[in-house]
Amino acid sequence: MGKVICTGLGPGDPDLMSVKSDRLVRSSTHIAYFRKAGYEGQARRIVNGMLRADAIEYPMEYPVTTEIHFSDPEYNRVMADFYEVWAEKLAHLAETETVLVLCEGDPFFYGSFMHLYTRLRERCAVEVVPGITGMSGCWTATGQPITWGDDVLTVVTATIEEEELTRRIRDTDALVVMKIGRNLEKLKRCLTAAGRLDTAWLVERGTMTDQKVHRISEAPAQVPYFSIAVVHGQGRRP
Repeated sequence: MGKVICTGLGPGDPDLMSVKSDRLVRSSTHIAYFRKAGYEGQARRIVNGMLRADAIEYPMEYPVTTEIHFSDPEYNRVMADFYEVWAEKLAHLAETETVLVLCEGDPFFYGSFMHLYTRLRERCAVEVVPGITGMSGCWTATGQPITWGDDVLTVVTATIEEEELTRRIRDTDALVVMKIGRNLEKLKRCLTAAGRLDTAWLVERGTMTDQKVHRISEAPAQVPYFSIAVVHGQGRRP
């Protein structure tokens, strides 16, 4: 009997991959990873030069990304079918082999693998290897601690409603905002309304070779998918 192992690759710098993840990547014969059609995929890019010469790759290409809004029932239907198809393929492969699924960051933190995991765990043996999250890599890139003393840290996505996003920003000490993309201007409005625009940072492609760190007020009109906003806590300290 084989199994499915999903391993977190960390925020982007291959040197921030765990020893266990590195060992699995270099020794596995069957390697699966998510990607947008026509692209290499970030997870696959992180492990360039690490795979065995005889490794068999299984690119899992999303049927849609931003073409349909996630609130549209059609989006959920298409994506549910996609995850079901791949869960079946991986479970079938795991009858005799062990297949490694690559996941940037940590698999259980906004990772696509979660949707496979809920479908796979009743069909085959599944193991998950945690990784350093993208947000950890990004707040470290700012050169400032994210929380002090009793600071409360809130992690939100920029996709939620504007009023709710503003409230969450206002009611926390330290803040991380994920899934910015096309919501950058909305996020700026919310930060302004909460009185926190001037203390907010934007980290693009944190820990990667083309990393950029700047004040969010100075951010370009468009930011890459791998962008995270950070507001540092200023709490109790000796």
